[in-house]
Formats: sequence, structure tokens, C-alpha cells
Amino acid sequence: MSVRWAVRRAEAADAPRLAEINLTGWRTAYRGILPDAYLESLRQEDWEDKFAARLAAMTERTVTYVAANPAGEIGAYATAVGDSRPGMLGALYAALEWRGTGAGHTVHEAALAHLTTCGFSHAVVWVFEENFLSRRFYENHGWLCDQVTQTSQIADRSAVEIRYSRLLP
Repeated sequence: MSVRWAVRRAEAADAPRLAEINLTGWRTAYRGILPDAYLESLRQEDWEDKFAARLAAMTERTVTYVAANPAGEIGAYATAVGDSRPGMLGALYAALEWRGTGAGHTVHEAALAHLTTCGFSHAVVWVFEENFLSRRFYENHGWLCDQVTQTSQIADRSAVEIRYSRLLP
């Protein structure tokens, strides 16, 4: 399916849709990585509140971008974190129904362009080690796994995250 995605900065009104995309992404991508009971306990309302707070806290350097189709529907979002060193891709999620249409690629490129504009020449992203679909996406977009890991405790499970790095244009 060919879709023309327009990129724009996320707005407060986008919080419910971003929460929906994120929550659905967690429940599908992290199944088997995080406890099922934990994933099922996550509530849309709580995530909407988190996204509303994140969007309200955006700065000139840390920005969330959305990819919207001609009808205005958001198909993906990415957050560029430019308030840290190195620059970081803090999140990238695509709606299940829009995966494979370029929405994720579009916001990925916008986030990296933003980090470049902020003066970064290098960026990192953290991915659950067992999230092979996302790892393949990043590898296909020029990210290299540098074998640095960190462990997060989520619910009653330890989940290993692995860092990817890349040079920025």
C-alpha cells in the first residue's frame, strides 16, 4: 500500500492516538519479553496521561514527530531526545495497521534530522534484546549494535536492552 506521509510535531490533541499506538505496540512487540499479565494490565487512560505530560514537556531539543496520512490519521511517531549526550532516538512506534507503509521510516528520518540540527553527529537507541523485528528495522536503517546492554526490571521480569548507535549526516 502506497501512502504519502506528512511529518509534523506532535500536539497535545495527539496524546490519545500516541498512547493507543504505544500500548498496542507494547502488547504485540513485547509479548514473551515482558509478563503477559503486566501487558494486559496496562490501561489506555494511564498512557494518555503519560503522553499528555510528555508532549507538554517537549523542548526545542526534545521533540516528538508524527507521520499523518492525507486523512490526518497518525500512523507512527518518533521522539528525538536532544537534551542528552549523545543524542537519542527515545521511541519509535508504528500503528499495526500502518506497518510497512513507510510511516515508521518517515518519522525515523525526521527524528534523525532533528538531532542533526541540534548539532549531534552520533545517536543511540535502546531496544529490547529479544525484539528482533525492531532490531531488524534499525539495522536496515543504518544502526549498528554496539553490544552495550542494560537491564530493566519491569513487573517481575528483568528485560535486557541492547544499544544501537549510528553516525548522523
